[in-house]
Amino acid sequence: MRYIAAPWRESYVRNVEQAKRCAFCRARSLKDDKRSHVLYRGAHSFILLNKFPYLPGHLMVAPYKHIASFELSPKELTDEISDLLKMCLDILKKNYHPHGFNLGMNLGKSAGAGIVDHFHFHLIPRWTGDANFMPIVGRTRIVIEDLDTTYTRLRPLFEKKKRRR
Repeated sequence: MRYIAAPWRESYVRNVEQAKRCAFCRARSLKDDKRSHVLYRGAHSFILLNKFPYLPGHLMVAPYKHIASFELSPKELTDEISDLLKMCLDILKKNYHPHGFNLGMNLGKSAGAGIVDHFHFHLIPRWTGDANFMPIVGRTRIVIEDLDTTYTRLRPLFEKKKRRR
C-alpha cells in the first residue's frame, strides 16, 4: 500500500477531545464560516463542504439541532433542508456542470453514517468517468480541487442566493 502525507489531518487526529465532538455542532458554533467551510446558514439548517470530499463540490446539509432522527424532525426543518438541497443542486449545476448527482443520507452506523447522532444529507456532483482505478488499485483518492478553492468558488454564489431570499 502506498502512503501519502496528509498534514492537514494532524490537528484533527491529535485533538482527541475535538474528534469526540460532533463535527456539525462544531461547524455550527464556529463564528468563522471560512474556517468551518460553512457556505450558507438558514433558519434551521446550514450547508457546508465535506472535509473529506468524494469529488469537488461534495456538499452536506445539516440541521443546527443535534438530532439523529430525520423522521421525527419538525416539518419546518425538513422543508428548509429540502429547499437548501434544491439550492445546492441549482448552484452546482450552473457552476460545476456535472453529468449527475448522488444525493442521500446514511442513517445509523450499519448504514455507513460517520456521524450517527446528527443526521445530514450528502450531495455529490458526478461526471461520467469520474470513478477510476486509483481508489481500488492504488488505494488513493484524487480530488482535483482543494477545500479552500471550492469554498472560494461557491461561497459568493450562496451569498447571492441569500440576498435574493
